[in-house]
Amino acid sequence: ASASASASIQEPEKNDSGESFFELSSKKRLTVRKWSGKVLVDVREFYEKGGKQLPGKKGISLTLDQYKAVKELVNSGSIDALIKKEGGDI
Repeated sequence: ASASASASIQEPEKNDSGESFFELSSKKRLTVRKWSGKVLVDVREFYEKGGKQLPGKKGISLTLDQYKAVKELVNSGSIDALIKKEGGDI
């Protein structure tokens, strides 16, 4: 079993539009949302204005096919291997 299989599933938070998201840091979120009938995985910077968290321009929306490609790279250990090769500590 992979390491992710033993990790507990986190419950997402909901934004004002009812979209589910995970807070990655104080200024970054991963949101799963529908846009024009397609499910997207959106990783985006947020900023605060008037006490509300609002999406910034910096970010990326992945289609499900793109998300699956990233997920495979993560699950296979390929990204971790590159990070270690560059001297990163995982």
